[in-house]
Amino acid sequence: MIFSTLEHILTHICLSIVSILIIIHLIIFLVDEIVKLYDSSEKGMLVNSFCITGLLVTHWISSGHFPLSDLYESFIFLSWSFALIHNIPYFTKNTKFLSTITGPSAIFIQGFATSGLLTERHQSSILVPALKSEWLIMHVSMMILGYAALLCGSLLSVALLVITFRKNGKLFSKNNDFLNESFFFNVFQNTSFFSAKNYYRTQLIQQLDYWSYRVISLGFLFLTIGILSGAVWANEAWGAYWSWDPKETWAFITWILFAIYLHTRTNRNWQGANSAIVASIGFLIIWICYFGVNLVGIGLHSYGSFPSKYN
Repeated sequence: MIFSTLEHILTHICLSIVSILIIIHLIIFLVDEIVKLYDSSEKGMLVNSFCITGLLVTHWISSGHFPLSDLYESFIFLSWSFALIHNIPYFTKNTKFLSTITGPSAIFIQGFATSGLLTERHQSSILVPALKSEWLIMHVSMMILGYAALLCGSLLSVALLVITFRKNGKLFSKNNDFLNESFFFNVFQNTSFFSAKNYYRTQLIQQLDYWSYRVISLGFLFLTIGILSGAVWANEAWGAYWSWDPKETWAFITWILFAIYLHTRTNRNWQGANSAIVASIGFLIIWICYFGVNLVGIGLHSYGSFPSKYN
């Protein structure tokens, strides 16, 4: 009873912090260069991460099993994993800009996880027979960690594409104004300005490309371990390593897509924006695999779907 009450309190605290963070991000979006607000939002994310951790632990104790058995529990674990990856760059030098890119998504995931949309699943603490296995922690945790890392890496690739295409568009428009208005007056000054600006943009693109590749590689490793461990668990529970269940099929599609991404990285001509397009498509595929299949609620993994009142 005590842990259930504590869990309820932590859920409301997390949701309140998320609401405050949304307001802060809206203010930052409307009014540029507010450094103190940005620092406050990052500290708020750290506090919320600790609350999510406490929520996981209290739910683990109150339910008697590791919180990965249904959609609510897995979404809480996904928000914790995403927040963990999001907060790592905040403590490292010269990579804080990565947290700026993944921040809004981390806030959205935490807000949805602690909202009232999934609490119906939270009330059920009895595991179905198929989930009473030691493979539960191994398989589901690896899959969720893989999803979180792949989502973060894909977001960095999306940011790379946005900066790349904005760079090209703005350069052409700037060059036109530059040639028409100030070519004969400020040649040296404008050239130095645009050279410095292009240099920093190029450096940013290279950093995004570097870190998106590293994070996606880590997520691909987690996803591979999760699929393999799931196949072993499926053989024990259902008598077959692979059944082409909708969840399994979309997990396989996700694995194939990011395998293609990693393969394109071996070719220097496909690095950068070309491989980022593949990773950006993967961002949508992951959400279909993790969340979209649960909306349908069919197949062997239907226990992780929405309750009937939402179908």
